[in-house]
Amino acid sequence: MTGRGATRNATPTRFNLNDREEDGDWLDDREDIDGAPPPLRTTVTIERPKTIIARNRSPDIPFDRSLNAYRGCEHGCIYCFARPTHAYHDLSPGLDFESKLFAKPDAAALLREELAKPGYKAAPLAMGTNTDPYQPIERIYGITRSCIEVLAETGHPLTITTKSNRVLQDLDLLADMAKDNLAAVAISITSLDPKIHRTLEPRAPSARKRLAAVTALNNAGVPTYVSMSPIIPAITDHEVEHLVEAAAEAGAIAAFFLPVRLPHEVAPLFRAWLDDHYPDRAAKVMNIIRSIRRGKDNDPRFFSRMRGYGPWAELLRTRFEKACRKHGLNQHKIELRSDLFRRPAGRQGELF
Repeated sequence: MTGRGATRNATPTRFNLNDREEDGDWLDDREDIDGAPPPLRTTVTIERPKTIIARNRSPDIPFDRSLNAYRGCEHGCIYCFARPTHAYHDLSPGLDFESKLFAKPDAAALLREELAKPGYKAAPLAMGTNTDPYQPIERIYGITRSCIEVLAETGHPLTITTKSNRVLQDLDLLADMAKDNLAAVAISITSLDPKIHRTLEPRAPSARKRLAAVTALNNAGVPTYVSMSPIIPAITDHEVEHLVEAAAEAGAIAAFFLPVRLPHEVAPLFRAWLDDHYPDRAAKVMNIIRSIRRGKDNDPRFFSRMRGYGPWAELLRTRFEKACRKHGLNQHKIELRSDLFRRPAGRQGELF
C-alpha cells in the first residue's frame, strides 16, 4: 500500500482472534463493483492510563524505566519490533500499527505524580523505546514536549531515541538540560539510499534531515548518537561504513547498531515485505537472518538478541568497529547525572 510500510494487515495469532477470511467468490471482483478501496487514513484514539512510567529488568537493556507518549507509530518501519504490542488491543501489528494510533494526553500529569512519590529514585528515563516520540502526531498533541518540561523542571535525566528531525522542536529544553548533563539523544538512521528508505520506513523523515538534526543537536551541546538499527542483511549491510562516516561528519559522538530482529508477527510481515519489494533476494535475506538467529527467524534470548550469532554477525561487528575507529567515534562514554533530581510537589502542593 502506497505510503505504508506493511503490505498487509495480518491478524495476530497469539491471542483469541480468528483469521479474517474473505467470504465468497464475488470478492474477487469487488474493484469492478465498488471501485478501488479508499486511502488508508490515520486515526488517533485517546488513552487514559493510570501510570506512565514502564519498568523493565532486562539485563541487556541500558535503562530500567521508559515512557511512551503514544502507541503505534505512523513512520511505518516494517522491521519495528514494537509492532506486536498492537495485538494486545486486538489490532493488527501490520497496517493497524501504523494507522490506528493511541495518544496519552495525561502523560505529563501522570509523570509528575510518579516523580513526586516519596520512594522514587531518579535514573535516566528513556523515551522512544516502543514508539517514536516525534512521529507526526506529536505536532498536534505535544505530549512529548510536555513530559520533557516536567523532567527539565525536576532535574531528571532523559534519553531520547527517534527517527525524526522533529526533535529539534524541543531543542531549547534539551540544550538547557544538556548543560547539566541531563539529556542525550540517539537519532536512528538505517539507510542513506532514498529508494530503500521509501519502502523500509516510508513516513519517517529522510536520512538527510536526520543527519542535519544530529549536527544541530551537537552544535547546541546535546550529546547525540547515531543508531544504525537495524542492519538488514543484503538490504542495508553494504552501507555500514558509509553510515559511520556520515554520522561522524554530522558530529555524532558515537554510533551503535543491532542486527534486525523479527519477533512474533514481525516475521511474517517482514517476509511479505520482502516478497513485494525484494523478490530477487528474499530467500537470501531470510537465510542470513536465520544464520544469525541460530536457525530461527528470531532469537529472543537476552544478549544474543542484541548481538546476533555466527560468522555473519561477527563480520558485521568487525566492520562496524573498524569504521568507528577510523572516524573517531565511540571514544567517550556519556554518563547522565541523577543527583540533580528535585522531587516535584504532589497534588497537595508544597506544605512548607
